[in-house]
Amino acid sequence: MSSAKTKEDPAHKHVTQPQKKALLTRISRIEGQVRGVAKMVEEDRYCIEILNQIAALRSALDAVAFRLLEDHTKGCVSNAIRHGDQAAVDELLAVVKHFTKV
Repeated sequence: MSSAKTKEDPAHKHVTQPQKKALLTRISRIEGQVRGVAKMVEEDRYCIEILNQIAALRSALDAVAFRLLEDHTKGCVSNAIRHGDQAAVDELLAVVKHFTKV
């Protein structure tokens, strides 16, 4: 039996993002910020101003990532655990480790 999960496997069912519209709005705003940073570089703006905008971008991306992580944990991971898929916990920990760079 293959260890790969399929869409039919109830332990690996994707749960729709409850905050999908809000996430997409945030991502669109981030896209605008990225374009703004590119324009700042083109215009030879002061480096500190650009760096401050990049810090704001990182913070905005982290907020989106955390919201996705929270929704994934409450939805997908909870569902997988209820169906006996403990590998979901390992997957979650690996993602957290990636984001915290431990």
